[in-house]
Amino acid sequence: QVQLVESGGGLVQAGGSLRVSCVASGVTFSAYAMGWFRQAPGKEREYVAALRWNGAVIYYADSVKGRFTISRDTAKNTVYLQMNSLKPEDTAVYYCRAVRNPATMNFTGFGFWGQGTQVTVSS
Repeated sequence: QVQLVESGGGLVQAGGSLRVSCVASGVTFSAYAMGWFRQAPGKEREYVAALRWNGAVIYYADSVKGRFTISRDTAKNTVYLQMNSLKPEDTAVYYCRAVRNPATMNFTGFGFWGQGTQVTVSS
């Protein structure tokens, strides 16, 4: 079965950095586009970033452009989100996502989701 497992979340001070990881199993990585979403308490789930299996970036949210970088390591079936210059408003549960059709990345009823990893940014 498809399983996406996030890790790397934690507590960081504003201005600091974290890298969250998503290890995919039960999938052919090259057949999927991979992305990151986040959801803060009381907020809607937000599309953060995505890439194609070949590494080409599909999307960055305006709120993270210039601060976050999405990347992948195909040999490890892992996608990363490097988060720099973190702000308190980045606090959220970060979810990994896999879809076969990149056009459906932002249609949240499609594809597969990880369980999420908590990122908390303190001021």
